[in-house]
Amino acid sequence: MTDDVFRTLSYGMYAIGVNNEKKVSACIVNTVVQVSNHPNLIAVSISHDNYSNECIKKDGIFTVSVLSEDTSGAVIGALGFTSGRDTDKLKNINYRVLEEGVPVVKEHICCWFLCRVSRSIETEMHTVFLAEVIAGSEAVKGKPMTYDYYRRVIKGRAPKNAPTYMEEPLKKETDAENWICTVCGYVYSDPFVPLEELPDDWVCPICGAPKTAFRRQQ
Repeated sequence: MTDDVFRTLSYGMYAIGVNNEKKVSACIVNTVVQVSNHPNLIAVSISHDNYSNECIKKDGIFTVSVLSEDTSGAVIGALGFTSGRDTDKLKNINYRVLEEGVPVVKEHICCWFLCRVSRSIETEMHTVFLAEVIAGSEAVKGKPMTYDYYRRVIKGRAPKNAPTYMEEPLKKETDAENWICTVCGYVYSDPFVPLEELPDDWVCPICGAPKTAFRRQQ
């Protein structure tokens, strides 16, 4: 079996909000599934290396913000390609903090859930948290972003900690030069506007890295 087979499975795009008693933070995951609705239980898979994993194990509570197709790629980049251990990932993100002390992202999300961990399962690289949904949105707004939409339309890639991460050979689809972001792997390729002609303050639409972080594909 090849790894491509796993791409037939459905994934979404979610921001997981956490608190470590000192500051709030959030990360991006694509593996959140409903387990039951009596009670309302979900399962979330988070890498052992993620700071959010550490916070959830300590606090036992977290939020899930369901991203919509209108959510900016820059939000995904800010929350998905840096670590909350040494970065204020929410610094430039519109969010609010619930009474329980955990944040909910407000950047064009569809809805949110407040979750309390019931139990967890350890795999070699990830923790699967089984959690009860104890509060959440009263309505859904917009269309939820799928992982397929993120990859196909936004042209985003999964960080190495993500369950869906796969190394892929980059293909040149046009006569334009391909420029690769060294931070998140986003590929800039525009036959009409070369990277050199972009404004100096242009940044990667996925992770917000400056133009100088891009390297020409060989």
